[in-house]
Amino acid sequence: MRGLCAPADRGVCGHPVFDVGCALASLREGIISVSVEAALRDKLISLARDALAAAVSGRPLPAPEPGDAPPLPCGGMFVTLRNRGRLRGCIGTFQPPANLEETVVETAAAAVRDPRFVLAPITREELDHLDLEISLLSPPVRTHDPLSLRPGIDGVLIHRGEASGCFLPQVATEQGWNAEQTLSHCCAGKANLPPEAWRDPQTEVYFFTAEIIEDRRATPRRKAPGQTATRS
Repeated sequence: MRGLCAPADRGVCGHPVFDVGCALASLREGIISVSVEAALRDKLISLARDALAAAVSGRPLPAPEPGDAPPLPCGGMFVTLRNRGRLRGCIGTFQPPANLEETVVETAAAAVRDPRFVLAPITREELDHLDLEISLLSPPVRTHDPLSLRPGIDGVLIHRGEASGCFLPQVATEQGWNAEQTLSHCCAGKANLPPEAWRDPQTEVYFFTAEIIEDRRATPRRKAPGQTATRS
């Protein structure tokens, strides 16, 4: 699938380089939240689980019914996989999906093949223990007040010249970071910029939110105040 990206390190979910043009083309006045009805959430989880099993077993991926999923104002998607809290895959795109269900299938299958874990790929025996997160992103919106970032609610996208990187909203909560720490880690760890680059007016900082659809098989996670999260 064109535009799928993996994060650069094993500790947190985000990615260092992606097609910023896709993100910037989706700008809106204010952040648009993404909302998914319960029936569709359940279907996306089911499709993602089927895609995981097919990808691990080498079978053809499930094919959603054409035109079955309603359009959503979604600015991109990530799929995150964990086994008892340990990251096993995180792949995503900032390109708005043309077909939500097909994108879930393709992204989930790609997460199984996260290149960081090529020497220790996900096995069939792990499938019943994998926690699954589908993060549906709102279109990113530029901010001129980076410290207004709300950890656990806002994701951050940083762009300067050829350098770019992002963190999903849940990363700050998982790592215990405040706004300043999140921005500095995103600059240094994802965009390969100096940690304080976010303070420079020439550095573009964007916020986005996420509708997080969860299917937990192992360890439950504490939800940050105000974060949108649903569990199957």
